[in-house]
Amino acid sequence: MEPTVPARMPEKMSRDRAELDALLASTVLAHVALVDDDGAPVVIPTAAVAWGDRLLVHGSTGSRWMRRVAQGAPVAVSVAAIDGVVVARSAFESSLVYRSAVLRGRFTRLQGEDKESALDAVTERLLPGRTQEVRRSTRRELAATMLLAMPIESWTLRVSEGWPDDPDDDVAGPAWAGVVRLGTPPTSVHAAPDLRDDIGVPPSVGRITGVR
Repeated sequence: MEPTVPARMPEKMSRDRAELDALLASTVLAHVALVDDDGAPVVIPTAAVAWGDRLLVHGSTGSRWMRRVAQGAPVAVSVAAIDGVVVARSAFESSLVYRSAVLRGRFTRLQGEDKESALDAVTERLLPGRTQEVRRSTRRELAATMLLAMPIESWTLRVSEGWPDDPDDDVAGPAWAGVVRLGTPPTSVHAAPDLRDDIGVPPSVGRITGVR
C-alpha cells in the first residue's frame, strides 16, 4: 500500500523514520481501523508497540476484531501524541503541537518462539524490567493470547510545531502569545520571541495542566 499524499499543509509531513520511531516510543495508544466482516467500519483503540520493523498488537483469541485482522483484513493504524498548545493572539491561529502517524498494511499472526518474544516486547514496553520479575506465561495463557505483527512499510507522519503565526495587526495588540509544552515536568510555558515584556501570562494558560 502506498502512503496517502497530503493535499493540505504538505510542509508538516515527514518521511524521517527516526521521527516515526520516536513517536512510537512516546506512546502506546493506537486506533486500528478496519472494515468488519459485515461491511461496517470499525475503529478499535488498543496498545501498539514497535518491534524492530514491525508493529505489534495483542489481545484475546476470543476478540472478534483480532480474529478479523488475523485473517488478513487491511487496516489503518493511527498513532498520535499531543506535545503542547500553540497559544496565538487569536482563537483562529491557535493550534496544537503534535505528532501523528497513520500506518497501513495487514497484520499476521505470530506463533511459537516469535509469539513469546513479541509478548515479552509488549510487556517490556509497558513495564520495563517486568519480564524478569514475573513467571513465564503458561501454555494455557499463551493459547488464550493472540499476537499480531504488521510490517512498518507504508506510513505517513505529520509533525506540527513552532510559534504562533500571527498577522502584524495581532502582534501589535495586547494578547499574550506563545507555546505551552506538555510532558514531564507536567507543564512549561514559553513566551513567544516577539511578545512584548508588558504582557503577562493569562489565567487560561496558567490553568493548563496537560492534554493526553
